[in-house]
Amino acid sequence: MLPSAHRDIGARVTAILAEQAMLEPSDVEPQHSLAEIGIDSLGLVESIFAIEEAFDIQVPFNANDPAASAEAFDISTVATITAAVESLVRQQHA
Repeated sequence: MLPSAHRDIGARVTAILAEQAMLEPSDVEPQHSLAEIGIDSLGLVESIFAIEEAFDIQVPFNANDPAASAEAFDISTVATITAAVESLVRQQHA
């Protein structure tokens, strides 16, 4: 993936998470966990739906068992979410 495409996906993921957390995108850092920016389990589900819509992808995430989904879609930090979205975009739009 081209560096500019990486930045674009990262910026869009950050904007989605920031909106959910009611923060400015500039307040959301790649190393932040969702808890650190104030996103709870309901906010996570809403963020996943927004990411799916924004990138036209299907996220392998089970809201009833987030731990089981972690291998397929790591939600531990903003950076890992971005990496997972990049991977899904490559796979589902190849």
